[in-house]
Amino acid sequence: MKSFTKRFICSCALVGAVVPMFSAPSAQAASSSSVKVQINDELVPFPEAQPFIDDQGTLQVPLRVLSEKLGYQVSWAKQGSEVAVTLMNKQQAILLTTGEQQAIVNSKKMNLASSPTLFQGSTYVPLRFISETFGSPMEWNDANKIAIVDADGKSHKPAWIAPPPAPKIAAIVPSMPDQIVQTASTFMGTPYAWGGTAPGGFDCSGFVRYLFLAKGIDLPRTSVQMYDQAGISVADLKVGDLVFFASKSVNHVGIYVGNDQFISSTTSRGVEIDSLASSYWGSRYVGAKRVL
Repeated sequence: MKSFTKRFICSCALVGAVVPMFSAPSAQAASSSSVKVQINDELVPFPEAQPFIDDQGTLQVPLRVLSEKLGYQVSWAKQGSEVAVTLMNKQQAILLTTGEQQAIVNSKKMNLASSPTLFQGSTYVPLRFISETFGSPMEWNDANKIAIVDADGKSHKPAWIAPPPAPKIAAIVPSMPDQIVQTASTFMGTPYAWGGTAPGGFDCSGFVRYLFLAKGIDLPRTSVQMYDQAGISVADLKVGDLVFFASKSVNHVGIYVGNDQFISSTTSRGVEIDSLASSYWGSRYVGAKRVL
């Protein structure tokens, strides 16, 4: 056993020397790093190199771990730029060469679905071919992405169960009125400007029109025109409704934000939120219009 271990360590050094000669596994291999391998009832740990599924749909596993777990004897030989690997047990001998899709089993040539390969210092071999050639059937459990090698000839249940996928949480998209109110709140404190229609300064109708126009809704320019021409009159206020105020005639407009409050651009403090129930605004309130 000691001589075999020494030969295995020396062989690993040989593998490291020729790694640059071979290409890395594809994107499919990288995405299948969660593939697991089980021998009888035992889940096989892979502390370094991980198994993967190649472009041909073949499960490739690191040879070192496989040989240790199943007790195969392994020898190596360099053949030019390739490496030939011989695996043996009491009944069979398998000769594999990296980059070649043919194996020699007890002097008989056999075709492989995928060739052995080298990647980051590890030799990968097709698991199903190796295990079944040595008389150990392999089962593939797709639900848990686990290959089960029945080394004892019996069928085994997966030793690892994949967790259920996280439930998909549908993105909550605010309603159009909510979006308008949310945008309006970002302008809190913006100064009042007579005739202002831009973020540098708004008058009351310029502020309302700017917010609705950003959502593709074109309102009249002045508060009087909005009151006379836009939407329908409502008594049961909802978020996004236009609320109007008058001193003899309509001269102010804002947007209802809920909880008996509205946002507007005022001459005294610019864009702010006020209460419809306040003595000032409550006495001037004349009605609401719904445009959404």
